[in-house]
Amino acid sequence: MPAGRSELVSELRAQALQLKDTHLRKLVTSGNASRESYLFREHFQGPAVDGGARPVNLGITADFTRQKLNEEAVAKLLQFASEQCQLQTKILAMQSGDVMNATEGRAVLHTALRIQDPGFSASNGNAQAEAETASLSSASSSSPYASEISSEVLRVRREIRDFAEQVRSGKWLGCTGKELKDVISVGIGGSYLGVEFVLEALKTEERAMAHSSGRRTQFLANVDPIDIRRALAGFDPETTLVIICSKTFTTAETILNAECVKQWMLDGVRRVLKKSGSADLSDSDIVSKHVVACSTNIPLTQKFGIQKTFGFWDWVGGRFSVCSAIGILPLTLHFGPDIVESFLSGARQMDEHFFSAPLAENLPVLMGLVAFWNRSFLNFSTCAILPYCQALHRFTAHIQQLDMESNGKLVRADTAERVEGDTGAIYFGEPGTNAQHSFYQLLHQGTTVIPSEFIGFTESQNAVTGPGRELSNHDELMANFFAQPNALALGQTKEEVVAKNGDITYQNGQLSLVPHKCFPGDRPSTMLLFDGKCDARAVGMLLALYEHRTAVQGWLWGINSFDQYGVELGKVLAKDIVGTMKQHRSGSDMSGAGGPTSRLLGRYLKKSSPY
Repeated sequence: MPAGRSELVSELRAQALQLKDTHLRKLVTSGNASRESYLFREHFQGPAVDGGARPVNLGITADFTRQKLNEEAVAKLLQFASEQCQLQTKILAMQSGDVMNATEGRAVLHTALRIQDPGFSASNGNAQAEAETASLSSASSSSPYASEISSEVLRVRREIRDFAEQVRSGKWLGCTGKELKDVISVGIGGSYLGVEFVLEALKTEERAMAHSSGRRTQFLANVDPIDIRRALAGFDPETTLVIICSKTFTTAETILNAECVKQWMLDGVRRVLKKSGSADLSDSDIVSKHVVACSTNIPLTQKFGIQKTFGFWDWVGGRFSVCSAIGILPLTLHFGPDIVESFLSGARQMDEHFFSAPLAENLPVLMGLVAFWNRSFLNFSTCAILPYCQALHRFTAHIQQLDMESNGKLVRADTAERVEGDTGAIYFGEPGTNAQHSFYQLLHQGTTVIPSEFIGFTESQNAVTGPGRELSNHDELMANFFAQPNALALGQTKEEVVAKNGDITYQNGQLSLVPHKCFPGDRPSTMLLFDGKCDARAVGMLLALYEHRTAVQGWLWGINSFDQYGVELGKVLAKDIVGTMKQHRSGSDMSGAGGPTSRLLGRYLKKSSPY
């Protein structure tokens, strides 16, 4: 439960009890036009552009009518956010660069990474990218961030753009003189998940495909050697550029993988040189042409042999770093600057909406309030993310880290005391309609109620209509997008089953099949419909929307969404076990292997080989 024992919290609890006992069928079909208009939002706006009076429409429709909410509950949630949590103050404080990550004493300024570059113009006369950049000048043309921050962000972005242009044009060649068409990005967690989501989301979009023709990008994250084999399979060291992504350049998994990829690179190039009879090259000659880094630790990157490093700053958290060099470098190498600027423009437009819109008309705030309501007042512990767009097949993995690492906290930021009640939800999901043939059975008829978030687009990245079909494949997909939330909310009663099928039975008429075909319904969901297709701008908006929603939830719970101390203990214990393994492999006694792990670890060491 949220902090405080105020009268407002008590009123919200009373509302929750009332609405929990009110079936969604009644709420949805009541004909309450006031409720529907209040919970169906289609005109989310950003600030006016170019000094004009007309605000920008985000092109996103949000339907909250299938949530267990009414006008009174939403009004009280907004009052709670405003009065008890000072949400508007926190939003503006984040934009101003105040210390929002109190435990680490850092500002939270990932939105500054999206500022408009006034010196950028789209290449090849690409009018779409230029129009998007121009139409989004508004607040970012006169950046709200400190001048030193803005200048540093643009400096690094321009360095990335210049380097990517050299690689993509063939001016920067590998050490054997071949063009670098392939990229392997080595990183884990926030240095991987969000970037992979964006790259996968755009790989099949027509404009992005045209800009990335002939290029491949692969990610290496897991320290499992199987992942190394998977990442390197089919790649040629002569034509591969490696990016090592680690803020401190000390992340254990990333550095181990980087060393393995470096050795693969050195061995592969030297095999080619030997076969061709060419003179050998030094490690430095090879690495300097084939390996770059995104890091703040220049001495360690230089020690590794890397001569070109792209930096970022301590006010960028890992899971919020997609728009830093961590993401912008591999994305620009793959897609080129036009696509990346369109992506940044979409994220920037959502940022401007978040910072300027009143709470009651602010999409990230409303989504955060709904998630907060479902977790803290209705006690739903899980949420399904269901994009009806195959291009978003890695989106849920990103949200799992973004939300669960941010809000999986049990200590308040302001008092260092345990929170009252529960915080962060468990997120899972898959694209529809694949998910319908996987876990929807549990969503519809399981004993655990799981709220869902449906994401759809009015157009497909790939317009296809089957032979002799009246509807496109995208129409068929979206028919399911519109049907499933209704099935979850309304369900199907015994009377409806009998009316459709009669009193059907099984086991020679001894048992009724009717109960098996009943759906309890009363399962909440939110629907997000984006105008147009899943293009770079839409992906940028989606990324920023969920980033801000995550922060809103944390502020409502009173926790710090921007640290991650929960990942540390396991790492420390793993180091101890590594020490024990080294003792055993060298023939010493396993003196450090005590406690519940010792027997199983002993069996592992006995049965495994040291390679």
